[in-house]
Amino acid sequence: MKSISYLTIGILFGVTMLKSEAASWFRIYEMFQFQSFHMYGIIGISVLLGTLIIALIKKFNIKAFDGSPIVFHKKDISFKRYFFGGLIFGLGWALAGACPGPMFTLVGAGFFPILIVIVFAVFGTYLYGRFKDKLPH
Repeated sequence: MKSISYLTIGILFGVTMLKSEAASWFRIYEMFQFQSFHMYGIIGISVLLGTLIIALIKKFNIKAFDGSPIVFHKKDISFKRYFFGGLIFGLGWALAGACPGPMFTLVGAGFFPILIVIVFAVFGTYLYGRFKDKLPH
């Protein structure tokens, strides 16, 4: 039953990404060229909704699907860490034309050349896991 819930949420997320054009390479290109507010609006609304939902989870002590408590951990905020991580993520996003969410949405919509990007994203994740202990955090 839990798997069906996750699958349903994933499908709804994919449909939302496709219908809002957040998975569109053209919209992503417009964003990085500062030619349109479309993607900035979607990202801004997502940040606001995420903030609101986290506040509601904390206020009403909402539990996860399996009944376990949702715990938020304090993180060390380091400018350098987030700056370089964001720079690398943004460059990959600009070069590939998609971030991880839309990559899988595009496969579901039948844009199979994005599988090349997914293969290299998985490979990059593997490399990070292999060298994580040697990288500055």
